[in-house]
Amino acid sequence: MGEESIVALIMAPLIIGMLFIGLPWLIFHYVTKWKTAATLTREDENLLDQLHDTARRLDDRLDSIERILTVDNPNWKMGALEAPEGGQNEQISAR
Repeated sequence: MGEESIVALIMAPLIIGMLFIGLPWLIFHYVTKWKTAATLTREDENLLDQLHDTARRLDDRLDSIERILTVDNPNWKMGALEAPEGGQNEQISAR
């Protein structure tokens, strides 16, 4: 037997082993990882519900503040948009 036949006898079982053992193991390993990573726990869902409720309440408060400001000064939004470019530093140095 030559060297080529010995290499073929060694390589054939390795290739067959990788195809029938290694590849399925790799596929099942990552399928399991994807399934566990894609789920939210009940604690995560509760936290998301709390955050959604807090965001809704803050939005309601902001709407209330905007309504109050509009009653006091109907043009308050225009004044807020026309703020000086230098910000508060110019106002402080002008005093």
